[in-house]
Amino acid sequence: MHLHRRRFCIAASVGAPLLSHRAWSQGTRGWPHKPIHFVTPYPPAGLSDQITRFAAERIAKALGQSIIVDNKPGAGATLGTEYAARAAPDGYTFLVAPTAAVAIAPWLRQVNFSAQDFIPVAKLACGYGLITGRKNEAFDDYRKFVAAAKAAPGKYTFASNGVGTIVHLTGVLLHKQAGIDVLHVPYKGSMESMMDLLGGRIDIMYDPVTLPRVKSGDLVGLATSSAERHPEIPDVPTLAELGFNLDTRSWFGIFAPKGTPAEIVARMGEEAGKALRAPDVRQQLLMASMYPDFEGPTAFATRVREDSAFFKALIFREGIGAD
Repeated sequence: MHLHRRRFCIAASVGAPLLSHRAWSQGTRGWPHKPIHFVTPYPPAGLSDQITRFAAERIAKALGQSIIVDNKPGAGATLGTEYAARAAPDGYTFLVAPTAAVAIAPWLRQVNFSAQDFIPVAKLACGYGLITGRKNEAFDDYRKFVAAAKAAPGKYTFASNGVGTIVHLTGVLLHKQAGIDVLHVPYKGSMESMMDLLGGRIDIMYDPVTLPRVKSGDLVGLATSSAERHPEIPDVPTLAELGFNLDTRSWFGIFAPKGTPAEIVARMGEEAGKALRAPDVRQQLLMASMYPDFEGPTAFATRVREDSAFFKALIFREGIGAD
């Protein structure tokens, strides 16, 4: 299967036209006049939690109202996503989620929501994909890992933060391309899987949450899936340098429940865009192996629709299921 290289993305988008003060006042009745909730469908401390809190802190300052981060993990991110989809469309509940929650989960299991239940508000950022192994293994880059896996089919394991997540599907795509058999071990969150990688119970991860541990030398960076080497770990080669191609479509975005007033969607998106343009943002996101990547609601909606079709085809072709 031929795959095309693309950076991991996590994103924030705006793009609705700005409104006059009069239209804004009439359409939103003083929004926001109470705390806003950002729902993330993953546990605390993982990548989703990090980007949600990053966005909440900066947007709250601009809006002059607190933003509460609600972690609602479970069932492969579907519990929190459904909660947000069913929330009142009054501008006080938003979903901050990656590709997996909106464009992938509906193709893995029966769920009570779809991408059509949300309005794309802001594409927040993209992420440098990072493939990480544990220390004291016989491989120190991804090409050597593939050679080891070919020599011992089924011996090695890779962790993900859940079936059907972008981390899981990255492994599926790369293993198919390389022709290797690696056992998938799903976890509820990235931090849990990383702890088992550190403990020697897992052999490899495709999750950028491991960046601090790679920098500290506790784990070994095998490759990055970005077009260029990661600035924080410049000695780690890219997949392309090692002879691999990867087409992965990963972003983080802000979504509003369907029916949320257009004025609120526009304002939230506008403030997300401003937050991403702050001079210190790129460096701060880099520490989480991410970089800002802004799209407006129209472009983001197109991305969600196209990526949903891409992953539907992949999941059906590979026979991937949540059970």
